[in-house]
Amino acid sequence: MSNFMCNIMRDEDYMRLALKEAAKGAGHVSPNPMVGAVIVKGGQIIGKGYHQRCGEAHAEVNALKNCTASPNGATAYVTLEPCCHFGKQPPCTQALLNAGIARVVVGCLDPNPLVAGQGSQILRSHGVEVIEGVLEAECKALNRVFFHYITHRRPYVTLKYAMTLDGKIAAYTGESKWITGEAARAQVQQLRAQNKAIMVGVGTVLADDPALTCRLPNLPTPLRVICDTGLRTPLNAQVVQTAAQVPTLIATCCADEQKQAPYLAAGCRIMQLPADADGHPDLPLLLQNLAAEGIDSLLLEGGAELAWSMLNAGLVQRVQAYIAPLLLAGRTAKGPLGGIGFANPNAGIHLLNPTIRQIGEDFLIEADVEEVLPCSPA
Repeated sequence: MSNFMCNIMRDEDYMRLALKEAAKGAGHVSPNPMVGAVIVKGGQIIGKGYHQRCGEAHAEVNALKNCTASPNGATAYVTLEPCCHFGKQPPCTQALLNAGIARVVVGCLDPNPLVAGQGSQILRSHGVEVIEGVLEAECKALNRVFFHYITHRRPYVTLKYAMTLDGKIAAYTGESKWITGEAARAQVQQLRAQNKAIMVGVGTVLADDPALTCRLPNLPTPLRVICDTGLRTPLNAQVVQTAAQVPTLIATCCADEQKQAPYLAAGCRIMQLPADADGHPDLPLLLQNLAAEGIDSLLLEGGAELAWSMLNAGLVQRVQAYIAPLLLAGRTAKGPLGGIGFANPNAGIHLLNPTIRQIGEDFLIEADVEEVLPCSPA
């Protein structure tokens, strides 16, 4: 354990250590949040822990279990407000009280209605000093997926695409392999493993016959979701042929049981949805149904028409654009977004907090989609 003295280490420093602990749970705790905890007494870190797997002990309990000295009178640094309800695990507030913790420093409050400030209040009512909002922005950013999922009851959607510097996702012939280099493609495999579902439209299946699996060892492959209005997915497509091994869901408006039968026999699930105004599956309802199954995050990988529909419906939270130092040209070569588009730049979808980094020979630009709130009635 560390021997940093309290006159050197501040609350923010200990919270940064708790954030590092929390990040260890990435890919394992969904749909729960990533949480880290650090126990400090007499200027020394006596315990650290994180939420390791969904359904297992929470960060506070693990940190207390790992303590090398009595936690009585100690300070607990927790990235997310301690829970105060019985779920798959007992309340962490009680574990902290039982251990004699005198002070709790919280990164951010839990938006879960079962907690939502009540955890902090319970601790205060028992004489524990509670400090909130330490590195709040960083703690919220770590769990942006959980925060969106728990407040909107829909998966957090990331739109990912790769394009050339002149904005093409394929040559005019339709050939698209490979626009980006190996490093960027490996990064996408990691991204797939971090999401609970991958979604594409049937056009992507028809054009590319993708496997939509995570090809990195020891990492999970998420649920594959195919938006296919009229059940045009070829029965010999990879997503159908491997459906018995990899969970695959086809979202469709087709009610023809005979047409559905061969997909079901291959191991696919069929989610029949009502049609929207354009005759395609109701996307908000699809996301609500996925959320009800515990799908908290979804990677949208194509194609252009589905990406437009999702963006236009306000269902995308983040955009990741991989840009290759390549020019393809061609007036008929496709771009990443289809649809009718917007009439002028002011009406377009605004992106916030953009970042850029180089991955191999390519560049990754990431940004949050500005949430447009509905207008209040006059």
